[in-house]
Amino acid sequence: MIQHNNQGALQHPLGTGFSAQSTTADVIKGIDLTGKIAIVTGGNTGIGLETVRTLAAAGAAVVVPARDVEKARKNLEGIANVEIAPMDFMEPASIDAFAEKFLASNRPLHLLINNAGIMWVPLRKDQRGIESQLATNYIGQFHLAAKLWPALKQANGARVINVSSLGHHMASFNFDDPNFEHRAYETLQAYGQSKTASNLFALELDNRAKSYNVRAYSVHPGSIAGTELAREASAKLFQQMGFLDGDGNLRPEVLASLKTIPQGAATTVWAATSPLLSDIGGVYCEDADIAELLSADPSVQTHARLHQSGVQQYALDEASAKRLWALTEEMTGIKFNIG
Repeated sequence: MIQHNNQGALQHPLGTGFSAQSTTADVIKGIDLTGKIAIVTGGNTGIGLETVRTLAAAGAAVVVPARDVEKARKNLEGIANVEIAPMDFMEPASIDAFAEKFLASNRPLHLLINNAGIMWVPLRKDQRGIESQLATNYIGQFHLAAKLWPALKQANGARVINVSSLGHHMASFNFDDPNFEHRAYETLQAYGQSKTASNLFALELDNRAKSYNVRAYSVHPGSIAGTELAREASAKLFQQMGFLDGDGNLRPEVLASLKTIPQGAATTVWAATSPLLSDIGGVYCEDADIAELLSADPSVQTHARLHQSGVQQYALDEASAKRLWALTEEMTGIKFNIG
């Protein structure tokens, strides 16, 4: 029996009965999270907020790290079982401080949901000199999981969910120049490689952590209306993505494909809680199911390719995942020793 998802060995849809129209209410039905503890980054807006609301309603205690604590308090007001603490993925010291405070509480961590993300931004660097989309969409996930590892292991049954994107189709990971120091900056290439990195991290984390009963997953939420992800995007970028026509109007087929926020958060919640994944890890999920693995040959027309879905093989490559882990330790100075 295959025990890993290297090269997409486990990328076979399960036939869950859910779809792109399924909501968080659908996937959480019948699941009790009483006594479970979750951390949700980016949990005060968009699909992160919906994820927090759903997990808390199912009985979980949810910790929400936030750059803007006052904004988080306002947005999360009225949701029971929620704690808010300061943290910013662009500031490594704040990740350390958040993790240290959580570990000091001596609580297990059952769910780490790496939901925070940015897109369509100009070239910026974090305090380590790492390009901002890579820093926020991947490096922060690695850093936080590494620091919280003792609590994940203590749970004796934890899951790490990396909110990735179909955007990983835009770029594989550029090991030669991840921070755009020797090539022109292209924001969508930067976004794509950051999401590919997130997939590779889930793959390798699952391989290393499953013997401690910690499993990892990456998920594509879908294209969602009403989030803050596009706050810095120009009309030109939307046209480049194919969302707008030549007159700047949203294409009807794009509008028809947009998910609501409860639909967008459904795959995150499903991956975090579904009993169907009890013995499966390292997989990339979409529409509340395991996604189809795309052929490396772009001329092979499958259902996923025709519907602009599925996961690219380079995002589940064993050698790349191991290489990325080593490079990330080198870039951050953080040794993520699982043991």
